[in-house]
Amino acid sequence: QVQLLESGGGLVQAGGSLRLSCTASGRTFSSSTMGWFRQAPGKERESVAAISWGGGSTKYADSVKGRFTISRDNAKNMVYLQMNSLKPEDTAVYYCAADSRVYSDVLRPRYDYWGQGTQVTVSS
Repeated sequence: QVQLLESGGGLVQAGGSLRLSCTASGRTFSSSTMGWFRQAPGKERESVAAISWGGGSTKYADSVKGRFTISRDNAKNMVYLQMNSLKPEDTAVYYCAADSRVYSDVLRPRYDYWGQGTQVTVSS
């Protein structure tokens, strides 16, 4: 059974940092695009960042460029999201996602697996 488990969320003051982790189990995603999404109350889920299977290509939402960094450790089957200079508008549930296809294009992912999410709350 494939599972994605997020961790690292919490409450932080504006300007602070958090590092989210996503651990995959049940299969390896070392050849797959992976991404982070978020959903704030009353809003649709939005893409935050994506990373190619080898880690050489990344994509970010304009709202987080320069503040967030996505990375991965294929040996550990994990993906991370380093979030710096956090703002109250970053408050949301953050989800990890994985594309089941191998060597998929980071610009055209198709996410088949999702985690349960981790809450990030940024206070002003």
